[in-house]
Amino acid sequence: MESNIKMNKGILYIISAPSGAGKTSLVKQLITELDQLTVSISHTTRQMRAGETHGKDYYFSTVEEFKQMIAEHAF
Repeated sequence: MESNIKMNKGILYIISAPSGAGKTSLVKQLITELDQLTVSISHTTRQMRAGETHGKDYYFSTVEEFKQMIAEHAF
């Protein structure tokens, strides 16, 4: 499947660490200080935690919705 969407090339940074290591705090500070930095929001099938917002922290989906998106090549 060919796409007509033009993408700007940039640098992808991956922030990875164990739970509770401060990833969210680090990323919040970085996006506050660097105007050109944006965050990619991931999909997850886990339950939303207190303080999280759908579409801001993650896209929360059921397992069935996630499988449907895979089948539709949505990722």
